Amino acid sequence: MNVYKMRVARPTRNLEQVVRFYREGLGLEHLGGFEDHEGFDGVMLGEKGAPYHLEFTVERGHEAPRSPSEDNLLVFYLPERAEWEQRVRRMEQSGFPPVRSRNPYWDAKGKTFEDPDGYRVVLYQGEWTR
Repeated sequence: MNVYKMRVARPTRNLEQVVRFYREGLGLEHLGGFEDHEGFDGVMLGEKGAPYHLEFTVERGHEAPRSPSEDNLLVFYLPERAEWEQRVRRMEQSGFPPVRSRNPYWDAKGKTFEDPDGYRVVLYQGEWTR
């Protein structure tokens, strides 16, 4: 079976603040970045060796919109309770309190956090079963 690699890319209103949320809060690593690439600055975050990473960009002279909905989510499934608790604690200690999820399903076994652009991350305590 092939494992496809995935990049989730989106603009941000404030690169410094959003990088802080995903690095300090979520614990992702800085994997790379660029400055003034045809008017764009960007940062890639993820976990070394993982088949995904997140890319956040700022277009010079343009302000990106906030998330169009409270239900724009990135969901991280964390099967080990201790790791889930550690990640939740890290988010809170970094100054990012949980928010109530728009869809109550995520509150049953997870915690939702909102990034500086209004996009949300769910830390779900459970396994991906599909």
